[in-house]
Amino acid sequence: MKSSAKKVELAPYDDLFSTEESRQDAKLEKVREIPLSELHPFKNHPFKVKDDEAMMETADSVRQYGVLVPAIARPDPEGGYELVAGHRRHRASELAEKETMPVIVRDLDDDAATIIMVDSNLQRESLLPSERAFAYRMKLEAIKHQGARTDLTSAQLGPKLTATEKIAENSPDSKSQIKRYIRLTELIPELLDMVDEKKIALNPAYELSFLKKEEQRDLLDAMDSEQATPSLSQAQRLKKYSQEGHLTLDMMRVIMGEEKKSDLDKVTLSADILRKYFPKSYTPQRMQETIIKLLEGWQKKRQRDQER
Repeated sequence: MKSSAKKVELAPYDDLFSTEESRQDAKLEKVREIPLSELHPFKNHPFKVKDDEAMMETADSVRQYGVLVPAIARPDPEGGYELVAGHRRHRASELAEKETMPVIVRDLDDDAATIIMVDSNLQRESLLPSERAFAYRMKLEAIKHQGARTDLTSAQLGPKLTATEKIAENSPDSKSQIKRYIRLTELIPELLDMVDEKKIALNPAYELSFLKKEEQRDLLDAMDSEQATPSLSQAQRLKKYSQEGHLTLDMMRVIMGEEKKSDLDKVTLSADILRKYFPKSYTPQRMQETIIKLLEGWQKKRQRDQER
């Protein structure tokens, strides 16, 4: 005979003896000490973590005082946690031979995690152009995904901001500059490396980003053969010819072989020529100082002769 009694669901034991205050407290974010081995880098993290002098100083600080500002991470479905903010602190902790570091764990979707990851790094002064470029692009894509959300902008508060304007609100760069940085992500890695190394300036690099990928590779060939990098005016002409469909490797070599105005203002004497007129014991610095003194003496003599 079946029992007519309804099933009774009992509340968990902890809930029976907990207060509303304690239950709310349990929902609050807390700083946890998590093993370094369980913390994984953010996917496609655009910021480089280098073992440079600044990192060694950070590691010394961590060794002495520990990590003072907790990192932020989110649960990784494959196990452990994905770092959202704190990659440099994580590396410094490894160098300091720490086993754990303080972390705030949050449940974040991909877009929210990307925005936090970018914003936590953008204020650093030593960012490379490539780091800033890919970070802005990642944040732009995340904000566009969130475009339907009402918490980003509200029609009642005024006109809806574009994604780029939203980035510029909390960025050291203007809307137009952000767009120019994002454009740099269209450069092939070799050219972008040259921008990071300051061999190519930002403005010419922006113009070169409009070249097709195969044209950019041909440009590397032309730059190597002519031992030159493009000025802004040269980059603009390369872009114009590319858009007209007339850009060829031969044309690139001709353009890169042009004498720049800055080159016309220079007079270069090789070390072999200079060594003929100085003792072997002279260093390059002493040679330069001597030449300057001789030129100053010659200039004064020429002025005296003109006054006679």
